[in-house]
Amino acid sequence: MISGRGLGHTGGTLDKLQALPGYCIDPPREQLLGVLRDCGCAIVGAGTNLAPADRRLYAVRDVTATVESVPLITASILSKKLAAGLQGLVLDVKWGNGAFMASRDEASTLAGNLVRVASGLGLPATALVTDMNQVLGTTAGNALETQEAIDFLTGASREPHLLALTLALAAHALLLGDWPRTWPPQPPAELTLSSGRAAEAFARMVAGLGGPRDVGGRWLGHGHRTGATRPAGTRRWLHRRHRHPRARPRGGGPGGGWQRAADAVDPRVGFSHIRPLGQWVRAGEPLLRVHAAGVDAAEAAMRSAAAAITIGPSAPPSLALIDRIMLA
Repeated sequence: MISGRGLGHTGGTLDKLQALPGYCIDPPREQLLGVLRDCGCAIVGAGTNLAPADRRLYAVRDVTATVESVPLITASILSKKLAAGLQGLVLDVKWGNGAFMASRDEASTLAGNLVRVASGLGLPATALVTDMNQVLGTTAGNALETQEAIDFLTGASREPHLLALTLALAAHALLLGDWPRTWPPQPPAELTLSSGRAAEAFARMVAGLGGPRDVGGRWLGHGHRTGATRPAGTRRWLHRRHRHPRARPRGGGPGGGWQRAADAVDPRVGFSHIRPLGQWVRAGEPLLRVHAAGVDAAEAAMRSAAAAITIGPSAPPSLALIDRIMLA
């Protein structure tokens, strides 16, 4: 998988993986091929010899207000996927107030464009249009999300929405890979998780690309201890109604994401223990926990988070996790 850094208000796969000490996103060719042979997977970035134009375009989009451009998104995504030499592609296209595409229709337009262009280039593709009006999982922030992904793989913790979407994406990948349609495709994915094979492959990949050799452990506590954590309480309200992810600083405060192309990213900052939408909460209970590099940054992130949360007496309407599926 050739991936990218954060864009706009979102985090990037490479930023998350580089929260793992030593992880190399641009390994030499022989190292990359060795990891692929050993693990069957490798997640790296575009470089001088691998989809070279995309790395520059990616950074330019982030600072020129063109992050949401459907043609540029399509070109960016498919240039990387085609460079990886795929035989099939499953895409997760988000919609909602935490996504580039604010509405279902905008996300469907992008999904349709991706599938159509990929198919025209000889790459079978499927796109799932999925809800991003709230966090998928319970964390936001580079190191925190990486730890959550590791906990998911090892079985330490699997948030239900994250599990459902992961299995759905895996099922469609199996179908594109000519998995027999007479056999349900999800059980093999569940077995890969429950048997530990997925966690083992990920751990071997991380070690092969220079990261920690004990990535299945609590590496976050060793290299990325936060400077401050604060619970954001509910005060007198009873019900959390909706939240606007774009209203908060990226990743939980200063250093959590790019504001300019040359910015450094602090992997420690972010939010954890995020309550899902529509959950009943009592006065004084925390809605989330802020992780920051210092007390002042934590207080600023708390104010931002509080401004982005609405509490009400009734539950919001529930949204389907998977809104629609676009097939080639």
